[in-house]
Amino acid sequence: MARQPQRTENEQDREKSKNMGALRGLQPFLRPYRFHMFLALCALTLTASVSLMLPVAVRRVVDNFGTQSDALLDQYFLAALGFAAMLAVGTALRYLLVTRLGELVVIDIRKAVFARVINMSPAFFENLMTGEVLSRITTDTTVIQSVIGSSISIALRNMLLFVGGLVLMLYTSTKLTLMVLLVVPMVIVPIMVLGRRLRVLSRENQDWIAESSGNASEALLSVQTVQAFTHEARSRENFNRVTDLSLTAALRRINTRALLTMIVIFLIFTGVVVVLWMGARDVRAGGMSVGVLVQFVIYSVMVAGAVGALSEIWSELQRAAGATERLVELLYAKDTVNDPAKPKVLRAPVRGEISFKEVSFQYPSRPNVSALDDVSLTIQPGETVALVGPSGAGKTTIVQMIQRFYDPSEGRVEFDGVALTEAKRDDFRKHIALVPQDPVIFADSARENIRFGRLDATDDEVERAAKAAAAHEFIVGLPDGYESPLGERGVMLSGGQKQRIAIARAILRDAPVLLLDEATSALDAESERLVQAAVDELAQDRTTIIVAHRLATVKKADRIVVMENGRIVAQGKHDALVQEGGLYAKLARLQFTAGTT
Repeated sequence: MARQPQRTENEQDREKSKNMGALRGLQPFLRPYRFHMFLALCALTLTASVSLMLPVAVRRVVDNFGTQSDALLDQYFLAALGFAAMLAVGTALRYLLVTRLGELVVIDIRKAVFARVINMSPAFFENLMTGEVLSRITTDTTVIQSVIGSSISIALRNMLLFVGGLVLMLYTSTKLTLMVLLVVPMVIVPIMVLGRRLRVLSRENQDWIAESSGNASEALLSVQTVQAFTHEARSRENFNRVTDLSLTAALRRINTRALLTMIVIFLIFTGVVVVLWMGARDVRAGGMSVGVLVQFVIYSVMVAGAVGALSEIWSELQRAAGATERLVELLYAKDTVNDPAKPKVLRAPVRGEISFKEVSFQYPSRPNVSALDDVSLTIQPGETVALVGPSGAGKTTIVQMIQRFYDPSEGRVEFDGVALTEAKRDDFRKHIALVPQDPVIFADSARENIRFGRLDATDDEVERAAKAAAAHEFIVGLPDGYESPLGERGVMLSGGQKQRIAIARAILRDAPVLLLDEATSALDAESERLVQAAVDELAQDRTTIIVAHRLATVKKADRIVVMENGRIVAQGKHDALVQEGGLYAKLARLQFTAGTT
């Protein structure tokens, strides 16, 4: 049995609702283009009205073909040409306006979704893959673009043709119209039954497409690791499996839609044939003219075609409803980290004091494991504090809490005496420079990657930062120097070179708080010596927090904080901690005496 794509509880509830109300989520994006929509509706009404007038002209031509003068016939045919011109102009305007509307609305939706997602905390991405988000921004918005730019206008036009054609059918022949209406319940039932099934299948298909995108994104972003462990075949198998399941879901949707179309068209045109048969008998009996029958037949075909088109568009609207649900879910997703309604402002000048007050924290994905357990720590302005301890001790969590990527489960984190939860995130983050353990390099030039630390920096300032981070020499050795593109995720650079770019970025930011998360872990001995000297100079008069496994890099710190299992177990200078004989002494003995015996 095929595995179902993973869905949240909200997604499952929405699928069970089986209604089109989700399309109301598009209203905020359509509202700015109300005049645009009004013009499109006018063009649409014009084309529908012209289409409904044509059968009347055809009836007159047919009924008076042998009795009217050549001049009158010429007028009829000239009028037909005029109708054709109006129909052509109206159709072109309708296409132009609704297609532009679709493009404009989808661009606004993509901007809004990206703006929302880019501000979400890391906790949000623990439960939703990046590839899934990208699929919603691309695949789902494409579905909506198709519906707004085509399907909705076609649906409205066919509704006008259906209603107008039905009224004119009644006017032309009440008897024959009543016969046609007997077919309507036979058409509505399969539309209702199979339409619900189509919505479920459409949602399932879109979910599998999203999972396929997430699968591919994860594999491609880790392509070197995949290749290093020779897992290319397994990655292909996983991607092919998910893609095949997506195809299976798509085929079920296509088959259901084809069945619905077949049933509706057959029933509609069966009714038309029966009505034609009855009309032909009335003509032979003298009950109506040939022109009236022709007029009624044309209206019948119009109404039948309109119902058939609406049955097809219904499934498209259902797909759009599913896509809208997924996008609205992102737009209105609740975040665990939010700016307060009335934020406090940091006092100028910013000093850079960091305080943890009885802080406990569990990651959302691991609610039963404490990453931090009753941590209290105050880092004075300008102080250099090193966080050391085994993996999983909570060192990097401290760095993340300082940037308010997460909020404490208990306690509070303060910046210059202001709780981070009481300040706007941008207000304190702009005073923090970060060098992460896994540096992020963008697919841009070396110069712009460093300038990312401060966007208004001059070229000279960028180059000075690069020199301070011991990155200038290898940058000028690139084919185009500072203008050389570094490739996606810095594929053109070694690990140490990436680290030096990240350090140059932090130096350029010139912030009062500096966070170094294993900043020199990927450097060779010579580069580490050069960078350490730059970091030492940069750390002067700045609050500096260093996360390190290599104790040689933190011996000069003003204070070393030793962590284990989310708790602070010791604090002090290097020599004093070694003499205490605790965890730090054990780590120091392992590192400083390794290879000496």
